[in-house]
Amino acid sequence: MEMTTRNLHLDSKVDNCDGVINRNGGDMTEISVPLSHSGKRMPQIERGNLYRLRDRKVLLEDKKCLCAWALGTALLGTLLMILHAELCPFIYQPGSRYAFIINCSISMSTGCLLILIVAFHYKDIRLFIIDHNQVDWRIAMTSRRVLGISLELLVCAIHPVGTYWEVGIPAPIAREGVEVNSSNSAPLCVSSRHGEVLLDTELLLSALMFLRLYLVHRTILLHSKVLLSASYRSIGSLNNINFTFRFVLKVLMNKYPARTLMVFIFLFWLIASWMLTLCERQTQEETGRMDTALWLIAITFLTVGYGDVSPKTSCGKVVCLFTGVMGVACTAMLVAVMTKKLALNKGEKHVHFFMMDIQISKRIRHAAANVLRECWLLHRTNLTKGNSGEHRRHQRCLLEAIRVFRHLRLKQRKLRDYASEMVDLPKMQMIMCDLSANWNNSYRELEQRIISMEQKLDELGHCFQQTSELLAQALRYRNPEIRYS
Repeated sequence: MEMTTRNLHLDSKVDNCDGVINRNGGDMTEISVPLSHSGKRMPQIERGNLYRLRDRKVLLEDKKCLCAWALGTALLGTLLMILHAELCPFIYQPGSRYAFIINCSISMSTGCLLILIVAFHYKDIRLFIIDHNQVDWRIAMTSRRVLGISLELLVCAIHPVGTYWEVGIPAPIAREGVEVNSSNSAPLCVSSRHGEVLLDTELLLSALMFLRLYLVHRTILLHSKVLLSASYRSIGSLNNINFTFRFVLKVLMNKYPARTLMVFIFLFWLIASWMLTLCERQTQEETGRMDTALWLIAITFLTVGYGDVSPKTSCGKVVCLFTGVMGVACTAMLVAVMTKKLALNKGEKHVHFFMMDIQISKRIRHAAANVLRECWLLHRTNLTKGNSGEHRRHQRCLLEAIRVFRHLRLKQRKLRDYASEMVDLPKMQMIMCDLSANWNNSYRELEQRIISMEQKLDELGHCFQQTSELLAQALRYRNPEIRYS
């Protein structure tokens, strides 16, 4: 029981220290709050907790750096793959020295990326151990974590390796007056003697290298101001909010909706167009050129589909199908963003509906005046009894005025009903909380006044009693008969 109380006391101290760190911006070296009384030596357990917090800060910084380096390495490998696919075989032939050097660079960047991924997860496991105060690292290795690490390593290990098959194979030599140009070459730096299977494999591996872009969301999460802000973390912990990439993406879409959406659409357009050209080069069609691919991806993304160009290969059809699905999703988000931008805010709505209410009230007064006028004119024609046509005309005018008056009254009722739905519920809740707080304060003041009145009444009763005793004594002093009676 004593050990449990001591552990709870130490945990509370660690939480308080963590709160100080959050308020100071997360800097462990600027802690100025003493953890023990002056003149006393700090216990060993408290120093261990302070070291844990320092290690936690260092591990978080290491995770941020490793994630940034991993993203840079992944982008470097992807750019080298794109350069390799564009230069070969248009600049140099399959099996050449330059193709082998670039492919070795891609493999080296892939190996560095795998090392960085392993180091990142090693830091993550150490951070888990520090957060949960555990000593055995195998506790953190759950089946879900192992599956996630294995899947990441598999995705990051994908890269084209077809150039290694071409080592030692001579480049194709022009014979019988037939030149080897770009139109007769394969889409990748692989000779045709290995068949279509190796070409399709290289094409698939090159396209799957874009899966490394999943590191973007991790980098945005670790470097976002939302995660680094102590205020966000404090309020989020009180409201049980998990700071995931979904939360950060929602924040970005709320703060910069148009900018975020346009950047995503532009990058997706370029990547899908290049993948389409990579798929369609082997067919020697128009879609194998970048300009035609940009046009096809654009009209597919916008779900227009003129039909002037179309993909010929299965890979190109899959890319266009995925582009159409993403186009529908992005169009829905774009419509939501534009609706939010064009919608009136609360203040503008209040002003707009207030002015409309004033205008409708004026029109209702005019319609009521028209009804009264037509009633008077109809009554005057009834008195004269001279012209039945004029009587019927005034009857029609009276019915029309009554219809207009009823229509305006209904329109005003609908407008006020819609305006009443715009009541700000959080604001009303705050107002009600303030009213209840004022009522509680008034009740307490009333209780204090009643208590003070009771005290004063007691004092008055005591004074009355003393006064009666003094009067009795005075009467006895003046009347001796009363004294001796």
